[in-house]
Amino acid sequence: MENPTMKSTLLLAATLLAGTALLQATAQESEPGRPHRPFAERPPVDPAILVEKATRDPFVQPNDRALFPGLPPSAPVQRQPAPRDVPPEGQVLERRPPVNPSQHPAFAGQTRAVTVRTKTPIEETVVARGLSYPWSLAFMPDGRMLVTEKSGALRVVTQRGEVSEPVAGVPPVMHAGDCGLLAVLVDPDFASNRFVYLSFVGYRPNGHALMVVRGRLSADDKSIEGVEQLLTLPPFSGINHYAGGMVIGHDGKLYVGTSEWITDETRIAAQLPASPMGKILRIDRDGSIPADNPYVNVSGAEPRVWSIGHRDPEGLALDPKTGGLWISDHGPQGGDEIDRVEPGHNYGWPLAAYGKRYDGGLLGGGRSQFPGTDQPAYYWDPAIAPAGIAFYTADLVPEWKGNLFVAALGGHHLARLVLEDGKVTGEERLLRGNDQRVRDVKQAPDGALWAVTDDADGRLIRLSPRR
Repeated sequence: MENPTMKSTLLLAATLLAGTALLQATAQESEPGRPHRPFAERPPVDPAILVEKATRDPFVQPNDRALFPGLPPSAPVQRQPAPRDVPPEGQVLERRPPVNPSQHPAFAGQTRAVTVRTKTPIEETVVARGLSYPWSLAFMPDGRMLVTEKSGALRVVTQRGEVSEPVAGVPPVMHAGDCGLLAVLVDPDFASNRFVYLSFVGYRPNGHALMVVRGRLSADDKSIEGVEQLLTLPPFSGINHYAGGMVIGHDGKLYVGTSEWITDETRIAAQLPASPMGKILRIDRDGSIPADNPYVNVSGAEPRVWSIGHRDPEGLALDPKTGGLWISDHGPQGGDEIDRVEPGHNYGWPLAAYGKRYDGGLLGGGRSQFPGTDQPAYYWDPAIAPAGIAFYTADLVPEWKGNLFVAALGGHHLARLVLEDGKVTGEERLLRGNDQRVRDVKQAPDGALWAVTDDADGRLIRLSPRR
């Protein structure tokens, strides 16, 4: 009889063995005089061979110190609270020293943008309180919201702040640490099909795993019916980050962010196309695999992979001008990123990263750049812990149009990024008087911005022009 726990362990071991080989290969290819080959052009790896190899070889858990010998001794990073006062407009907004001062941006404007300020008077209104660690919100066409709570409750909330009882039919979730009910997404054709998508950490016989389901919200808004399983990722025993951000692209496909479980032992999975972890995945809305995904015809690769080299992408949003995919990705201590995601591209983690480990150690040998990988469009050092993101497309606050808004857990604020030709030219921090972690942000049909805070007494906050 097959032992599922042993099989899962062997697959993980195989992934790590392949990861060590990958690091050795990429180190060789980055030597002077040796051409760098994109991962998709490297010889395919047969997963069966890796599993067979894992049964023979001792399982040694790689970590940064083992993979990159010669790293200096580490010291814990001291967290730096963000100052409450704001520099004058036109001056650099972030005044705290970087966690890793030896690193420098790859191009001008990649970090530490200048301060901008919204000229329109904005009112920040707490519309509802008492939500239990809300994670995500999504608007229905009539302006009401669906809000997830990490413990497993999905609620309907009106713009007056009326909160429903939990919607029935939500699958059981594993609720501990950063596990639970995560993102909620409303189908673009919701008015006719009433489809709702949920990502969550669910139970498996040999652990728990990130899952995505689709179901129909009943006509009376009291239950999710006809739940279909669209995505189930490999199981894991930890309660670390699972990501789970979702968006439906202009192509009608469902994009899902997955983490690499944020451990020394598993992070290299982000570099392996054979693994779905540490990736952006792309599937059809019924869970099938699009024929034009970049790794569909790559032997041994996970065909749902859209991009690789991510750590913990919680926020996904579409550029209103180009339809391109942008994501937020939690970095280490310093090194939180905003990325413009292209199919088949590699975003570097953990071969390169800005910032440091939380114990003060270096990641990727201290490299912030690596051949064949893409740089972030913007990064923060010190970190702000970016979660949900949203582009502003309405006319209610004209100066916000085309700006990217980022919910900041660590910063307890809502970041506004001004973009010009895909580059950040200014940054503003809203909700600065807020004393709770900001988890998600969305634009309402009427053009107001709404945010939820991550707390046992979570708040739903509306940002709109003062009347």
